[in-house]
Amino acid sequence: GIPMPGVEIRIEDNEGNVLAPHQVGEVVTRSRANMKGYWNLDEATQKTITSDGWLHTGDAGYLDEDGYLYIHDRVKDMIISGGENIYPAEVENAVYGHPDVAEVAVIGVPDEKWGEAVKAVVALKPGAASDPESILAFARTRIAAFKAPKSVDFVEGLPRNASGKILKRQLREPFWGGKDRAVN
Repeated sequence: GIPMPGVEIRIEDNEGNVLAPHQVGEVVTRSRANMKGYWNLDEATQKTITSDGWLHTGDAGYLDEDGYLYIHDRVKDMIISGGENIYPAEVENAVYGHPDVAEVAVIGVPDEKWGEAVKAVVALKPGAASDPESILAFARTRIAAFKAPKSVDFVEGLPRNASGKILKRQLREPFWGGKDRAVN
């Protein structure tokens, strides 16, 4: 949608450069209603709010030429594979359409060649008996091949916090132990 009156929004890349319409980056906002900072957490405040009042939301999205904001995903969940930015929400939407899938979370896992590879962690519907190849083939018909999962793990259920949010960090941790990249 369009920002409320008095709210400025821009989209920035990782270096803080403002991006053109339809380019995905981090949503950054400034308004009189923005928080002033985190209580007794000066370092976190400095990472989140610039000296001129721009707040880094952690959301990835883009603005169109008319100023409408479109949210893609969370920046910390973004997967970088072969230099391409892959947003898990897009991949999850492709996998969700499979008739055997009850729920899915998509994460990045270490890959020697590409840096990260896309992995789908899937909970099947009760009584369903699917295999990874079926899920992978289905996803490749719905999104670009470079975005499609390279592997699938099946689980009984996805880990969630008290408010029901999927704990992707918990899903990523076993794959990143001892690797250079920190788990967000």
